[in-house]
Amino acid sequence: MKSITIRDLRHRWPQAESWLQEEGELLVTRDSKPVAKLTKINEQVSRKRFSAKKQATWRKAVFGDLQPQAWVGEALTQSRADRDLL
Repeated sequence: MKSITIRDLRHRWPQAESWLQEEGELLVTRDSKPVAKLTKINEQVSRKRFSAKKQATWRKAVFGDLQPQAWVGEALTQSRADRDLL
């Protein structure tokens, strides 16, 4: 069983995830002392993937031909008008 520090677990999650796939278990340590054990779940979790085409279809149905970003940019410009820029 491989071990990984809490810090490495946070900063190197992709590597830890691949180790977990290989080993099935990971020992999590803090100050060289074991604090937790991660185990692989055997179920395959399917993720919904983002579809740009579905998003565009939804946006057109909701907003029509209006570009939703335009009014946001105008509102930000107005709210920041009193600020001095560099």
